[in-house]
Amino acid sequence: MMSMKYLNIRNTLAILLGMVALWFSSCSKSDSPYYDYENQVQSFDGTALAYLKAQPEGTFDSLLLVLNRFPDLEDSLNNQKVTLFAPVNENFVAALKYLNLSLKAEGEAPLTLSTVDADQLDTLICRYIIRDVKTTNDYIQELDGLPLMSIKFNYPMHARYVKLSASGFVQGGASSLDFSNPFGSDLVKDWITSRATTVNIKTNNATINILSPTHNFGFDEFTDRMKLIEDEDNL
Repeated sequence: MMSMKYLNIRNTLAILLGMVALWFSSCSKSDSPYYDYENQVQSFDGTALAYLKAQPEGTFDSLLLVLNRFPDLEDSLNNQKVTLFAPVNENFVAALKYLNLSLKAEGEAPLTLSTVDADQLDTLICRYIIRDVKTTNDYIQELDGLPLMSIKFNYPMHARYVKLSASGFVQGGASSLDFSNPFGSDLVKDWITSRATTVNIKTNNATINILSPTHNFGFDEFTDRMKLIEDEDNL
């Protein structure tokens, strides 16, 4: 007959083995929040503009306010095949903050997205709307990324596929895109790049990629462009 001591040891070992097995199971790739993340496409039954309007308050309010100043751009997001790198509210907050600090230092009145120069704002917002529908599959085989062409002004932009590391697996994390303004230069060091951390949102006429909240709307040109107009008006 087995001794009580032997039974206790055996039961303890069984519990330990079960805990180890459970730990390995919980750490397996199949249970990782990053497993099979790549190319998972969210779908929205509606246009790109309808998608923006359907999101919670505080997400795209600023973008929608800007688009409302340009009916042709609203039409593009409703009816054209495009790719939108969508700035969130925080992106505009940062840009306006720096502009108004600069204006205040010169004794000028603050501006809002409703009162900044329309021509300059049109130039900047169009750079976020790219001709044709593209997903990460279009970028994934291009190690150096792809040149893109914005609507209306045909301004050259650039996007590159990035696979983040996560859960201890190198290149095992979420897909993202680096979205860049090359400023007409072939030298990457001259570019300003922001990351789209939510990608491949599929609507009826577009693909939407959402920019990180740390992006400064206008790729650091917002203040200079708007102040230039203010300075000219004050001459």
